[in-house]
Amino acid sequence: MRTPPRTRVHRFTLAVAAASALATVAVLAVPQPAGAAESSPIGFGAGTTGGGASAVTVSTLSAFRSAVTGNGAKVVRVNGLISLSGQVDIGSNTTVLGVGSASGFTGGGLRLKKVSNVVVRNLNISKPVAPADGITVEASTKVWIDHNSFSADRDHDKDFYDGLLDVNHGADNVTVSWNTFKNHFKGSLVGHSDNNAGEDTGKLKVTYHHNHFANVYSRIPSLRFGTGHFYNNYVEGADTACHSRMGAQMLVENNVFRSTKVAVTTNRSSDIDGYANLRGNDLGGAATEVSRVGGFTSPPYGYTAEPASSVVTSVTSGAGAGKL
Repeated sequence: MRTPPRTRVHRFTLAVAAASALATVAVLAVPQPAGAAESSPIGFGAGTTGGGASAVTVSTLSAFRSAVTGNGAKVVRVNGLISLSGQVDIGSNTTVLGVGSASGFTGGGLRLKKVSNVVVRNLNISKPVAPADGITVEASTKVWIDHNSFSADRDHDKDFYDGLLDVNHGADNVTVSWNTFKNHFKGSLVGHSDNNAGEDTGKLKVTYHHNHFANVYSRIPSLRFGTGHFYNNYVEGADTACHSRMGAQMLVENNVFRSTKVAVTTNRSSDIDGYANLRGNDLGGAATEVSRVGGFTSPPYGYTAEPASSVVTSVTSGAGAGKL
């Protein structure tokens, strides 16, 4: 077992222009004060705009299904808590936005399948009974999942509910920011199978920042094949948090871990280990199992990581539905 050396906390903007498939134009993006919300995504999902149209407000499942169908530009506001069985498919060029602090879905979730340019914000998504995830991002690109509250319970078997947020089948360019994930076994799976290299290699690029994972057992996230940037998140009560596998590259930066057994692992559950780089984290006594130190150290976009010392205050004040 090797643990990478600690490096000093980076307080400056990291901006790299690379002539590779990851390359983008870096734009300075300064974090908002605690409780404030970005007007556009930072990270791999940068450039996602969603609907950009006049909003329609819905309060029933049938009205919601109708409103999110198709690929025309649309903004759909969800007013109240809607019960689901299974998942509702969301079309491209869509913004789904909860009204207030208590609107959203329970019992199932949303599916983004073969779509692009989708924003999901300010929703409560709870108890997605298997095989439904709270949100599935499948074979889709340019997605922003922001300021939502995901939850279940741990009173059932670990497979009674499915994932809270899963990204799979070659999905790409996703930002997951300022969400809460609570009381669940399987948090966020990126890459569904060890046998899907042909579809997933070179894709599955996901940024997680300023999320709060509380009493989530594992998959925070679990990442196969792809590239993950996990920064300024607050994790408490996990058995295994960040899990890099099947050659995935993960940068774990300026996060806080509390009551967590293993903060980062690269050598569990798959035949091929992953890679990880760690810097500036407050591990809170958590172990690390880094068998391979990776080469992903400079994300191809502009961002500023706040120091770990301020993360708990920022995240607990600003993450989740009702904080926009």
